[in-house]
Amino acid sequence: MLRVISPGLQTTLQGSPRIGTRQFGIPYSGPADAVSMALANRLVENPLNATCLEITYGGFAATIEDDCMLAIAGAIDRISVSGRAVAAHETLHLRRGDELEMSPPVHGARAYLAIRSGFEAQTEFGSTSTYLPAGFGGHQGRALQVADILRPCGKAQSDAILQTPQSLRPTFTGSFALRACASAETDLLHPQSLNALFNETFIAGRQGTRMGVSLTGHTLSLDSHGLMKSAPVFPGTIQCPSSGIPIVLLCDAQTTGGYPRIAVIARCDRHLLGQIRPGASIRLLARSIEDAAQDHANKQSLLDAWLGTSDQTGVGCLY
Repeated sequence: MLRVISPGLQTTLQGSPRIGTRQFGIPYSGPADAVSMALANRLVENPLNATCLEITYGGFAATIEDDCMLAIAGAIDRISVSGRAVAAHETLHLRRGDELEMSPPVHGARAYLAIRSGFEAQTEFGSTSTYLPAGFGGHQGRALQVADILRPCGKAQSDAILQTPQSLRPTFTGSFALRACASAETDLLHPQSLNALFNETFIAGRQGTRMGVSLTGHTLSLDSHGLMKSAPVFPGTIQCPSSGIPIVLLCDAQTTGGYPRIAVIARCDRHLLGQIRPGASIRLLARSIEDAAQDHANKQSLLDAWLGTSDQTGVGCLY
């Protein structure tokens, strides 16, 4: 059991995405970086989508109320337990009375804290994931606050001490190269704008959230004046409103949109969207649908060698 001392900027409970609800206007939610959450869960022998803490920009601190087994992955700088430094990507066995602290990361945006058996959380529409805009799931449908108490789903522990293989530990910087494919309205872009989309460097805007990240630095032009009939959109969809500033949709984004869909982030790199922070540089790397599918299969195979088949949802950790 954990008692929150400091929740940081925004900490929520996130589990599996909500599959099969988009026709009702309910987004996926779930982790913004599903790979980092899966890696944290693996270290405590959980299913890949067991409910974790998603900690945005660090600053999280908690008191350990009962002996427990924890692990942390994602955007990490310094982690300490009662003043002594501990490592990310390793199983941690903590004792009652320990105090866990996480400093803000220099690069990347989100860390994931997993506890053995997963955290207790409210299940809504088939998932424990918090959806803040509508206030459901997770811990009372909201971000954590000081003095909140978080309990594991079970008491079964393990003596295991695991470490993520070095080859699978992500290294975050201030730059992202994301594979992307053409989408339904790519052909509406003017030639110069199409060239800019896949050949220029964009800067993540200040309003980056779990809903979406704006791509600033280049204003795109297209024939639709930025408007069209509402159509389905998904995490990874890049829309272009009339301002000409593209927006990449993330896990909490709406299910339909009325702006042209000019590109889509390839599934293999979609987890990286959760680590983009304002000011980061972003390059889109053009891929055919066939190449993107092969890249996805290759990356999932690489991860499966360590993560195994503990994911019970059947969607893997690359949504």
